[in-house]
Amino acid sequence: MRAILHCDRKWGIGKKNDLMFRLKKDMKFFRSTTIGKVVVMGSNTLLSFPEGKPLQKRTNIVLWPGGDKERAKRDGFLMVESLEELFEAIKGYDEDDVFVIGGAMMYHTLLPYCTEVLLTKVDADGGAEAFFDNLDQLDNWTMVSSSDPIDDNGYSIRFTVYRNSSPLSLA
Repeated sequence: MRAILHCDRKWGIGKKNDLMFRLKKDMKFFRSTTIGKVVVMGSNTLLSFPEGKPLQKRTNIVLWPGGDKERAKRDGFLMVESLEELFEAIKGYDEDDVFVIGGAMMYHTLLPYCTEVLLTKVDADGGAEAFFDNLDQLDNWTMVSSSDPIDDNGYSIRFTVYRNSSPLSLA
């Protein structure tokens, strides 16, 4: 399992249940990386999407304790109510095809199980209300690649990959 996201220079990832930046190149990378794959999210992330609908051309798994199972069927996503159910649901997929996409609590909870984080770093302060764990301060995480700076909608970004040297087993 991997995580994919962007953060500001303070490891901020969102405010008011939304992204802080509109980054076309980052969104293109997100789409091309996750199309045809499995995306795992919390209910607030799902609700932040246009009309609260799941992402198209992906298998959407939403951790939503006490959520609306009829809505899940109607809108075409798999709703799970616990981490145990989530782990059972993703067992049938190649771990490299499963991406955690938010929100902050899902990232924090599932980070120890992730083998990699695909992180777009934005050289700006987005005034975040939600934050990602600072991977540079975690012993088992190492940045293994970083692109040169790229301009994206007026912001300088870098596409980076961090690798976990000791991920927890999903079994």
